[in-house]
Amino acid sequence: MLKFIFLVLFATPLCFLLDYWVMVSFLFLFSFIYMVFGCSFSFVSGLGYYFGADVLSYGLILLSFWICALMLLASSSIFASSNYVSLFLLMNLFLLLFLLLTFSTSSFLFFYVFFESSLIPTFFLVLGWGYQPERVQAGVYLVFYTLYFYFGIFTLNIYLFFSVSFGAGVYVYLAMILAFLVKLPMFIFHLWLPKAHVEAPVAGSMILAGVLLKLGGYGLLRVFSLIYFLGVTFNYFFIGVSLVGGVLVSLICLRQVDLKSLIAYSSVAHMGIVLGGLMTLSYWGMSGSYTLMIAHGLCSSGMFCLANISYERLGSRSLLINKGLINFMPGMSLWWFLLCSSNISAPPTLNLLGEISLFNSIISWSWITMFLLSFLSFFSAGYTLYLYSYSQHGSGFSCFVYIDFP
Repeated sequence: MLKFIFLVLFATPLCFLLDYWVMVSFLFLFSFIYMVFGCSFSFVSGLGYYFGADVLSYGLILLSFWICALMLLASSSIFASSNYVSLFLLMNLFLLLFLLLTFSTSSFLFFYVFFESSLIPTFFLVLGWGYQPERVQAGVYLVFYTLYFYFGIFTLNIYLFFSVSFGAGVYVYLAMILAFLVKLPMFIFHLWLPKAHVEAPVAGSMILAGVLLKLGGYGLLRVFSLIYFLGVTFNYFFIGVSLVGGVLVSLICLRQVDLKSLIAYSSVAHMGIVLGGLMTLSYWGMSGSYTLMIAHGLCSSGMFCLANISYERLGSRSLLINKGLINFMPGMSLWWFLLCSSNISAPPTLNLLGEISLFNSIISWSWITMFLLSFLSFFSAGYTLYLYSYSQHGSGFSCFVYIDFP
C-alpha cells in the first residue's frame, strides 16, 4: 500500500509543473496500476504500521482513483478558463491522498484523522470553484453538519465498550455511528447534501456522490465489528427511519426541477437502502451494501457529469429548459439512458445485484419492510423515468435556435 500512497504524494508537486491533461493521464494510469496490482493481492495486503488493504478497502480505493481521474476529465472548463488550474489539481490530489489513507488504515485513530481531513479539500473545492454566491452557505452547512457529529466519545479505549451499563451503552453506540450517519447521509441528517451538490463544481459533485458518501458506509462496516452487540438492540429504529425516509425523499425527487438537486436527493434514497441493509447485521446486508455503494458511486457521479454537460451548454440546470436534448445531443442521450437505467437497478447493472441482496436481507429481518421497499423501488423508477423522459424527449426549449452547440 505504501507505494501507492507515495505515488500520489509525490505527484502533488507535478500540479505546478505539468500540463493539465498529463495529470489526467497520470491518474488514469494510477487507477490501472492499482487494479492490476489488486489482482495479485491475497485480499490482505501490507498489514503493518497501521496501514493495509483488504477486500473492503480495495474496491473503494479503486473507485477513488477512477472517480478522481474522471472528475478532472469532466472539469475541462476550468482548464479552458484558466481558473487557478494548478490549485484545482492540487486540491483534487490532496483529496485523493486523504481518501487513500482513510481506506487503507487499520487504526481507528488514523481513520479518524484522515476521515476528517477529507473535508478540507472538499470545502475548498466548493468554496473556490462553485458557481454561485450561495456556495458560502453550502460550505458552512457541509462543515458544521459533518464536523459537529465527529467528536464521538473522546476516547479510543476499547474496553469502554464492554464495560458500560445499558444507559451508557446507548451513548457509546450513538457516538460511534452518528458521524457516519451524517456522512452517508441518513434521512434527517441529509439537509447538507443537496446544498453542497447544487453549489459544488462538477468535480466536487462527482467526488462527493462517488466516494465521500461511501466513507459513511465504510465507517459503519468497520465500526459494527465493535458494537454489534449494541446494534442488535437499537438497529430497528435506524432501519425504520432510513426506509421511511427513502420513500419520502423519492417523493421529494418527483417535485424537483433542478437536475443536480434531483440527482442529489436520489442519492439520499439509495443510501437509505444501504443503511437498512447494514443495520440488519447479516452477511447478505453487508455484502449488498458494499456492492450498491460501488455501483452507486459509478452511476451517480456519471449522472452529475451529464448534468454539468447540459449546464455548460444551456446555462441552466432547470428541467424547464433542459428539454428535448435527444434532438441536439443524441450521443449524450444514450449515456443518460444507460445511467438512468443503472439508477433504477435495471439488469444487467451492478446496482441490481446490490439491491437484490439488500432486499433479501431487509425482508428476512422483518416482512413488514416489504411494503416500504416496494414503494421505494416504485418511486425510484418513477423519478428516474421522469428525469430521463422530461430532459431527453419532447419538444426542445424555444430558444434553442439561437444556441450554438460545439
